[in-house]
Amino acid sequence: MGYALPKKNLMLLAAGFLVILVGFVLMIGGGAEGTEFNPEIYSAQRVTVGPMIALFGFLFEIFAILWVPEKKEEKEEGLVASEDKEDSLTVKY
Repeated sequence: MGYALPKKNLMLLAAGFLVILVGFVLMIGGGAEGTEFNPEIYSAQRVTVGPMIALFGFLFEIFAILWVPEKKEEKEEGLVASEDKEDSLTVKY
């Protein structure tokens, strides 16, 4: 029983997951201690950079799922049936 996606797609999914993880880590930050206001909550890293990287990761995940890698043509030996331009079935030896 095989996987639903090829190995290359699974590797791209793993890379996208890591990008999303980096985006969420950039959004993490300490809270306010006590009742005082911490202006670091609104830093550019937490409000802009982190969400943009996470969004890019999610878009990359969509690409990784939908991308179809090129298949290598395997040369078959023996009897091969193929269709010609005239829509007739020919047999090659």
